[in-house]
Formats: sequence, C-alpha cells, structure tokens
Amino acid sequence: MRRRRFFAALAALIAAGSASGSPGSFETRADVRLFIEEMVQRHGFVARELEFLFRRARSRDDVLRAIAPPTEPRERSWEEYRARFVNDARIAGGLAFWARHAKTVARAEREYGVPEEIIVAIIGVETLYGRQTGGFRVVDSLATLAFDYPPRAAFFRSELEQYLLLARDEAIDVFSVKGSYAGAIGIPQFMPGSIRRYAVDFDGDSRIDLRKSAADAIGSVANFLRAHGWRRGESIWVPARIVGDSYRDLLAAGIRPSTPASALRGVEPAPNARLAPDAQVALIALESPGAAPEYRLGLENFYVLTRYNRSSMYASAVSDLAAELRAAHVTARR
Repeated sequence: MRRRRFFAALAALIAAGSASGSPGSFETRADVRLFIEEMVQRHGFVARELEFLFRRARSRDDVLRAIAPPTEPRERSWEEYRARFVNDARIAGGLAFWARHAKTVARAEREYGVPEEIIVAIIGVETLYGRQTGGFRVVDSLATLAFDYPPRAAFFRSELEQYLLLARDEAIDVFSVKGSYAGAIGIPQFMPGSIRRYAVDFDGDSRIDLRKSAADAIGSVANFLRAHGWRRGESIWVPARIVGDSYRDLLAAGIRPSTPASALRGVEPAPNARLAPDAQVALIALESPGAAPEYRLGLENFYVLTRYNRSSMYASAVSDLAAELRAAHVTARR
C-alpha cells in the first residue's frame, strides 16, 4: 500500500502537466541519470517519478555557501562558538524544555543510559529546542550537495538515497519536508539515514515524527548515542594542561580515544580529574584567535558526541551546555 501511495503528489502533478523544468533543476545531467538508474535497479523506484522529482528539485547556491568551510578566524574561534550555544537564553530555554518533558527525558535516560541533560543539550544546540528546524526543502539541499559539492558528494548521495527510501516507506510528500541546508530534519536534526537507523517511536502513537513529536526526538537522540557506544555513568572529558612539545603527537592522533592515560607524555590531567590509568583518551585543543588554547582529554563519551556532529567544538559545546543545564536544574529544584 505504501509503495502504491509513494509520490502520490508526483503522480498528480504529472497528470496535471506540471512537470516542466526550471532554472537550476537537475533533469538533464548525466550523473543524475545514473543515480536514477541505480535507484530503479537497487530499490525498485519508478524512473518516470524520479525524473519528475529531479525536474522540480533545484540546485541552490545558498546551500553551497552555507556548507563552505569558514574562512574568517572568528568563525573558527572556540570562544565565539561556545558563546553561541552556552548562554543565558539557551540555558533558560533548556530548563523550560526539560520541565515540559520531564517524564519523557527521565524515561529516555533510564532506557538508554544517556544523561537527561545531554539529551536536552543536544536538542538545544541543534534547534533551540525545536524552534529553529530549518527552512530549506530537504530534497533541494540533498540534491545540491549530492551533485554540486564534490568534497562530500558520496556522503550526500547516500543521504539522498536514504531520504527517498524514507519518503517511500512513510508515504511522505518528498517536496514538503524542510530542514537544514545540509538536509537534517526535525527537532533533533537527524539526517535521513539516521532517521531510518536510529529514530524511535517514543510517544507510542505507532509512528515516528521527528518534526512534531518532542518525545520521539528525545528518545531518538538517546537511542542514537547509545547505538554509537555511549557509556552509562562515565565522564565525557577532563581538563588538561600541556608540558613541553611531545603533546603534538597526541593531537595528531585525532579525536578518537586511543592513548591510555598512563602513557600520556607532555600532557597532565587536572589534579582533581578522576581518570583510571587504563582509560583511553584523546587530546582536544579548543583554539581561539589571540588566546591560549584550552586543552581537554576526551574520553569515549566525548567521541560518541562527535558522531552526532564530527566536530570537537560541537561535542565540547554540548557537554558545557549540559553541565550548565544540570547545575541550573539542581538549583531550581532546591
């Protein structure tokens, strides 16, 4: 039944003769034709429907501008980045969101082992607790990045494939869904592949709706983190300072924890840090122009946060916002 209803809006538009192309569409491109053929062969899509889709999808220059790496030093500043997400407005909004969904957030921690404040912080960083979910048509964003952004074309073609499968599975009008410039959807800003793999029906209504259901968003964030290896009850990072130059090898090793704490050279954890000798760590440098870097030793849960967004600044901002939310939450309950 879902397969027969798939792209019902496409069929109606085709029948009405509304399939003309437009500037910026993809209809005549060889790489798009190849993608259509692959979708037909691998997943049984109807070529005519996909051809129509790509006549209506548009390549967007603003998407390409938005995803381009930052060029100004300020855009790469940890101090500036942190201030965007760890501030009074986001803390107040987080406390209000937490209070509205207290039972749901508590259940998510019980079932998935992810702290309540981490779940709330991710939703706060991603969409300001559901207030800013994006105004780009997801099909346009994904098609633009799949075919006009060579640095990550393979990733976005995969996500475009996942989006079309999601639309078919859930009988979604493929043109109706809006999200971020990168194609992320809903309150938790899941990419289509993550929706299909990790999203859960947490409000019990027999459907998953990350665009409107805060409960589904809360459960899905927790499930995503658990599936990527979140360790219940463990820390995320500890402060550190550097001594000498041998720390550079640790920085070069990347953000995946791979060095036992007992083998650290040129890096000292904070004196009050609770760090087992066999704990695997990664050295994180958070840099701001004109200021000394802030160093942290990331543990496995820090790395798990980077699976949501592959940035050490993102994981640090989520962790810092969560700490502020927890402190404010405890104070408010006294």
